[in-house]
Amino acid sequence: MIQLSVWRPLKAMVVLSTAAALLAGCGSTPREAESQWSAERLYAEAKEEASTGNFERAGKLYERLEGRASGTALAQQAQIERAYMLYKSGDKAQALSVLERFIKLHPTSAAADYALYLQGLVNFNDNLGLLGSLARQDLSERDQQASRDSFQSFRALVDQYPQSIYADDARLRMNYIVNTLASYEVHVARYYYRRGAFVAAANRAHNVISDFQESPSTQEALYIMVQSYDRLGLTDLRDDADRVLRKNFPGTTIHTDGVTTAKRAWWQLW
Repeated sequence: MIQLSVWRPLKAMVVLSTAAALLAGCGSTPREAESQWSAERLYAEAKEEASTGNFERAGKLYERLEGRASGTALAQQAQIERAYMLYKSGDKAQALSVLERFIKLHPTSAAADYALYLQGLVNFNDNLGLLGSLARQDLSERDQQASRDSFQSFRALVDQYPQSIYADDARLRMNYIVNTLASYEVHVARYYYRRGAFVAAANRAHNVISDFQESPSTQEALYIMVQSYDRLGLTDLRDDADRVLRKNFPGTTIHTDGVTTAKRAWWQLW
């Protein structure tokens, strides 16, 4: 390594010029060498970068490999690996774009089940993040479009590849998503009810009963329907909802508590 401090002041300009030339040479040599790498070398280097957590660098190598090995199984592998690197580096939008293209271009690929699984995984999020934790925000209170997209990907995987090694985990995540979507509908119904929008509250609660019958959220949904219909003076609908509530939850205390007392963690499925 050149030590600039040992050179006399009169030679400083020469030293700086020499150092700049050396750095420029050092910067260009790897790029020139990399352009000559074989497909196998690119793949090995990408795997090495990924193993050390350098996902951005690995993703770029996989992108180069995809072009180098175009039309081969290795190119497909590079594309799917790149999508995972983008996901790991936090670029979810680009990861989804790559996966959508992969699924469209390679519907019969041996990695098609993994592509669907990864697509669902990218949209799946059980982590509220720092702001959500500070605000004590429940996951069901957030916009659920990503959850719906995630569910669709997992359902496609389970339907098309029921024997896939990813199918069991996909089913567990689907159960969680359904539970979350039901909780979201109840959250919205509760919001409307507290603001006196009883028709809207009853309708959102009814969505839970219609679409998520196995969810624990149906208990509170029925209770919101009972209370909303009562406020609207619709006694027949109120009594019907109350009858269903008492029949399906005979030991419930929701009539006195006003809310369900037990909340399950996401892994505690119904």
